[in-house]
Amino acid sequence: MIGIRTVSWLIATGWLTFSAPSMTSGEPFLPQQDTQVLEHLTVKAADPVAREIRAFRASLLRDPQNMDVAVSLATKLIEQSRSEGDPRFLGQAQAVLVPWLNHPTPPSSTLLLRAMIRQHAHEFDLALADLDAVLNMQPANAQAWLTRASIYQVQGRYEEARRACQPLLRLAGRHVALTCLGDIAGLSGQAATSREMLTTSLERPRISARERLWILTILAEMAARTGDTNAAEKHFLDARSLGVKDHYLLGAYADFLLDQGRTQEVVTLLQHETRADGLLLRLTLAEQALHLPVSKNHTAELAARFSAGRERGTRVHVREEARFTLALLHDPQAALTLAQANWEIQKEPWDARLLLETALASGNQHAAKPVIAWFHTNHVEDMRLQQLVVQFPEEQS
Repeated sequence: MIGIRTVSWLIATGWLTFSAPSMTSGEPFLPQQDTQVLEHLTVKAADPVAREIRAFRASLLRDPQNMDVAVSLATKLIEQSRSEGDPRFLGQAQAVLVPWLNHPTPPSSTLLLRAMIRQHAHEFDLALADLDAVLNMQPANAQAWLTRASIYQVQGRYEEARRACQPLLRLAGRHVALTCLGDIAGLSGQAATSREMLTTSLERPRISARERLWILTILAEMAARTGDTNAAEKHFLDARSLGVKDHYLLGAYADFLLDQGRTQEVVTLLQHETRADGLLLRLTLAEQALHLPVSKNHTAELAARFSAGRERGTRVHVREEARFTLALLHDPQAALTLAQANWEIQKEPWDARLLLETALASGNQHAAKPVIAWFHTNHVEDMRLQQLVVQFPEEQS
């Protein structure tokens, strides 16, 4: 699911939307042999990351017991999943780590990577358990603290997220700590302070392109939430100009364009990004608004993908399915059920927005109470959420 995004000096560790393999029906395909190739992942031969992945694979084949190579390969596969929005890279990463994860006391480096994989799968409690184990062994592991902060943030546990950011002030570059804290501040009533912190982080010398993208994306989303569309546009374009492909950034920018009614730009942006469910959803929303015939085919494909996800028991796509069910299937009651299930897992502005929209569309005022309480308790500064909240009777009294 497109949602969690944070970064470190090593790799991006965000909560994304991942795509199921393209299907035309919900029927699972069972290979007849273990060696049968199901599909080749689309990795460009000229891509330097792909070359690194091939080199690490070859090295691991030569020396299967080399844990350092396995960790490097798994890290690159997680990074590739971040870029492409393809969950199969995460499956490959986990497979690479299995020999060490099966040890009675797995090494901290493998537990940290498993925590990131579980974070992507929205298995937040399991991910936090892995992070606890890592930090018991390595209290100064900055990546573990950053990943913990990201999970707490997505769960709406902002005070715990702030505490997880604090060690980064001494363990990481100051811009990493300030961005970690600034992101949380921007979600909990301190948007002005947050923008100042993030801008300060952005101005520091020698930060990487991926770290710069991380900061710019947070700034763009914050500006959009507070109604500063000019600043949001600038930050999104600055992030895209870095030349780092990022699945989360594409989804966030597409949402911004959809909210601005710039649907043709969404089609241009996403027409070749149909593998990831979240991006295909945004493309289909734009196509529907433009009355393009292809929207019907894409709606059917999304329905099949979500059905297949339910059969697998995955929770990654619940937010996207709720949005799909409301906007494309026009079934507000079913969408509300999905939005409520999603709210149990994660509590970010888009999760709140979906639950409020589905509660209004289905006429179920009571269903909005948890979101309205979260909105007021955390002093959330979000123009669109405010516009939705005031539509509930108790908010007008």
